[in-house]
Amino acid sequence: MTKKPSPFHIDRHGYHLVLDEVPSWVCSQCGEVYFEEAEVESIQQVIRALDTQTSKLAKSA
Repeated sequence: MTKKPSPFHIDRHGYHLVLDEVPSWVCSQCGEVYFEEAEVESIQQVIRALDTQTSKLAKSA
């Protein structure tokens, strides 16, 4: 496993989130990316905030 930044992307509830460089562990054999708990929690916080704002936009339309 090698520690290096990796991209994260998700399509969700009418938006596409792209994070270009998230700290991660990458398997040197297969290329599988693993995020540590702190990074996962940060990503989830961003997603929750976007869900809230997207919901507000949909209600105002």
